[in-house]
Amino acid sequence: MMKKTPDKNPDPVLDVRHLTIAYETRKGEVEAVRDVSFGVREGQTVGLVGESGCGKSTIAFGIVNFLGPNGRINSGKVIFQGNDLVGRLENELKKLRGDRISMVYQDPMQALNPAVRLGDQLVEVLTFHKDISAANAWDRCVEMLRRVYMPDPQDVMRRFTHQISGGQQQRVVIAMAMLNNPALLIMDEPTTALDVTVEAAVLDLLEDLKNEYQTANIFITHNLGVVARVSDYLCVMYAGELVERGDIREIFERPCHPYTMGLLSCVPKLGDSKLDSNLHPIRGRVPPPAKRPKDECIFAPRCNYATDQCRQGRPALLEVGGDHLARCIYAGEIDSRPRTRRSQRRARQVEALAQSIKPAEPLLGFDQLKVYYPQQSNSLVSLIGLGEKKFVKAVDDVSLRLAKGRTLGVVGESGCGKSTLVKGIIGLEQVTEGQIEFLGIDVTQPVSGRDASLIREMQMVFQNPDSTLNPSYSIGKQIARPIRKFKTVPKKRVKEEVIRLLKAVRLSATYYDRLPRQLSGGEKQRVGIARALASRPDLIICDEPVSALDVSVQAAVINLLLDIQQSFGSSMIFIAHDLSVVRFFSDDIAVMYLGQIVELGPAEAIYDPPYHPYTEALLSAVPIPDPDAEQTEIRLNGNVPSALDPPSGCRFHTRCPRRKEMLADGGLICEQQVPPWQSNGRGHRILCHIPIEMLKTIDPVVHANGDGSSLQPVE
Repeated sequence: MMKKTPDKNPDPVLDVRHLTIAYETRKGEVEAVRDVSFGVREGQTVGLVGESGCGKSTIAFGIVNFLGPNGRINSGKVIFQGNDLVGRLENELKKLRGDRISMVYQDPMQALNPAVRLGDQLVEVLTFHKDISAANAWDRCVEMLRRVYMPDPQDVMRRFTHQISGGQQQRVVIAMAMLNNPALLIMDEPTTALDVTVEAAVLDLLEDLKNEYQTANIFITHNLGVVARVSDYLCVMYAGELVERGDIREIFERPCHPYTMGLLSCVPKLGDSKLDSNLHPIRGRVPPPAKRPKDECIFAPRCNYATDQCRQGRPALLEVGGDHLARCIYAGEIDSRPRTRRSQRRARQVEALAQSIKPAEPLLGFDQLKVYYPQQSNSLVSLIGLGEKKFVKAVDDVSLRLAKGRTLGVVGESGCGKSTLVKGIIGLEQVTEGQIEFLGIDVTQPVSGRDASLIREMQMVFQNPDSTLNPSYSIGKQIARPIRKFKTVPKKRVKEEVIRLLKAVRLSATYYDRLPRQLSGGEKQRVGIARALASRPDLIICDEPVSALDVSVQAAVINLLLDIQQSFGSSMIFIAHDLSVVRFFSDDIAVMYLGQIVELGPAEAIYDPPYHPYTEALLSAVPIPDPDAEQTEIRLNGNVPSALDPPSGCRFHTRCPRRKEMLADGGLICEQQVPPWQSNGRGHRILCHIPIEMLKTIDPVVHANGDGSSLQPVE
């Protein structure tokens, strides 16, 4: 979708000039942001991108001097509507915050009070800054909720935060931010925690509001697909410094700083696969503020193009064309310079592994698997044992086979049963009905009833390593525990095996004695992978292992998992909400909706028509890291229905955008009958009433090419 770049008003709404922000610590003053300059004009969105710890959020808080007691602006100016905000009194800044300058946080719970009704919180924003009655403020709040496409806004005004979904909470925060028609809106990772479909709707909403109110926007994110979609101008931050800035299209087409080039090379494009492309992670990590060099290029230790000249002084921002600037002495010739370090291609190794394993050799299979949760009720009828018993049908009648050495990707919105499915497989949830067979043995029972030899062969990598690592024990002890438990090696070789595993996940032996708090998020996730490998399992289940990581760390972890699969021949189940990552990593893909698989097949088949209408909507919502990408716009209405009382017939019919236009009866059959499985050949199957020949006529949402072989479905 082509974005219209706003006319360049000579007077920006916000003009940040040579901003330097420091924090007072026990070791003295530490600079978190150094010499940053950029402007934001009316109706313009400026994107701030970079890894965690690069100073993006610090800039946002520095604009309104919300840095805490130990933070301060050491130098520079923040000119807002012609007035410098640096040095202003707290009372003056309070009048601006929430009125002329608003902020949308990553976690809406940071901005919403769980003890106060949403309506009262919204009304307070108006009455605090405006001379307006509570009744008029209430009406304006209802209208603004309607403007952000909130269903039944009058009812939402009377609810508490916990009574609405995460996507609705974010809409409330956006409505709150827009109530006073601010001149500047700062958004700090506003869509990171949202499903891809909700994210797409929120981004549409932000674009509509920007066009209607002509607000100046700062959009902070680590997602290059999102920033490509919403931004007109881009600022790339690294270790507290602005290393590149310019028009969004210019930077994506011709990045001139090695860090920007590195970020773009970390992201798989939708349609890329592990057989025909590679991810090139940026080696190393962002240096902490106290250890950043001041008299040399700060990116040199991680740069593939660094020379001795890069270490002889801090480079200035050089003009490489128009308003495009880059902080690199080789900015004008970077695309033609030799690299000092190259990533190894893995495609041939992956292909060789795929050919060495027979696709017909099954590892895992489950038939008509169901995981239900009994719904507790406090009604008198239920307490005395009368009335119909209700169940949350988290997983409902799912069947498939997974071959050895293959990777199965599982995608779908939150609440569709992905995590419950894998927890049922691994034995952390009680299976209600159906059978699970692993290595030819029935493992339907919970993990507590399984033989240790079977537990050894099936391990899991969780989304949040902090929830699975004990903060009181060293990394070495935590990896050693499963080695001792499963007797992977003799006792005298346990430490040697731990160090071998640390090296396998690209960590040195020095990590053996470190505690989890001494590691970065990416390093903790590597430890989680090492611990899963400790028993040398045949199957590794990864539940959103990269969703919370920076793009550079994400690329490194994906490459690591591919290396592990190539080295050990392990099979994997990979759950993620990023369809680009799933397509790149997986051989086969299952699309889940409300407890059921609605599409199943080889990865390359899922990304070309025919699609299940739900898959089509998911693909339409994926942010693509290309500002000029054209994408069919399909948006789903409402949220995923309750698994306690799923819709009759096709469970997707209440949100399906295709049934009325493609079925002669207007989709009545979808409401009344369970859809049949339709085959498109090579194991690609779709659960839908719309004839597959009609689904083939749908125009592609995106184009994807690749190679792969089919998953063996249960007929």
